[in-house]
Amino acid sequence: MIDADAECRRLAGFARPSAASPAGFWWLDESGHPDPAEPVHTWITARMTHVFALAHLRGDLPGSEAAELAAHGIRAMSGALRDDELGGWYASVSTDGEPIDTLKEAYAHAFVILAASSGVAAGVPGADALLDEALGVMQQHFLDDSGRVVDSLERDLGSGEAYRGANSSMHTVEAFLAAGDVTGDGAWHQRALAIAEHLIHDVARSHGYDLPEHFDLSWSPLLDYNADRPGDPFRPYGCTPGHLLEWSRLLLHLDASLPQPPSWLVEDARALFARAVEVGWSADGETGFVYTTSWDGKPVTRLRLHWVAAEALAAAGALHTRTGETTYDDWRQRFEAYIETHLVDREHGNWHHELDEHNRPSHVVWHGKPDVYHAYQALLLARLPLAPVLSVQLRQPQEPPREVGS
Repeated sequence: MIDADAECRRLAGFARPSAASPAGFWWLDESGHPDPAEPVHTWITARMTHVFALAHLRGDLPGSEAAELAAHGIRAMSGALRDDELGGWYASVSTDGEPIDTLKEAYAHAFVILAASSGVAAGVPGADALLDEALGVMQQHFLDDSGRVVDSLERDLGSGEAYRGANSSMHTVEAFLAAGDVTGDGAWHQRALAIAEHLIHDVARSHGYDLPEHFDLSWSPLLDYNADRPGDPFRPYGCTPGHLLEWSRLLLHLDASLPQPPSWLVEDARALFARAVEVGWSADGETGFVYTTSWDGKPVTRLRLHWVAAEALAAAGALHTRTGETTYDDWRQRFEAYIETHLVDREHGNWHHELDEHNRPSHVVWHGKPDVYHAYQALLLARLPLAPVLSVQLRQPQEPPREVGS
């Protein structure tokens, strides 16, 4: 089985070259070199900042290297990636800091909150101010009157596309859990609960836990969305088993974070995991999770993406921690064995981000190895308590929560 501590150190080491641009963290290729064909993405910069903040708290890199890398990310999100004229964060900039994609995405903003939260826990300079600003932007512009997530906006934070999505909502739940734990403000946990209650306890449950990913502005499911692009990296057609697994563990984090959690959190976490395994695991006769399935539970995109296996590992570990049932630990060990056998790249580093239907390296949906976020944190999530969030657990000594705006 995987030595989690050694693997976290190896993943952090692989990611170090991504800090090659002052504008943020670069997309990495198969060998861990910056990919000059890609701009600097806010979501990658934020995810890598989160990882390096955790790596600093764990001591995964020599000396102060991880702290310096986390500080690099906080500076980038406070600088080139931030729209200091109109507010919010660009989707991407050039390596010298010129805006390329000025769309303002809830997905990227959620990761800015996650990164800033981890930065605060790790004591990274500037993280407090970044977190306060990011939470303000998210609450003012990316939550509608019912507390649901607005997927994207134009640069002026005005009108956006006629689309709502479960993916950005899921990562907003993750971000709000982190913000609530780091600031001590339970209102962020309640906002996360409201998003999860709508999408999981209402929408997913009414669809047999095959969660629709795409919606119109009134949150009516668009079941045929991207049917002609079933392997889209962010908005694929059909059900995404990996997201069922990711939601499963997030519900358990919510359950552990709330003073009076509703019973459906654990019930739905179990059901999501069961459905993901039923329709996704070895669904085509080959080991591993397929990327997407149709609404009758059949494989659509048979590629195996590394983040799905990572979330399966984390979800199984979380369910075992919450329930104590050995069947979930059996699944955790099965997923970990799959990762060790097929995904861990001992030659070039990191994990293969994509495999084909026969578990051979592939590059249809993803090219290169953009970041280490899913792999790194899954190894910890599968083994540590469900609450508080990783950065707060790893912070030593334990400090009292800070007040927002302090």
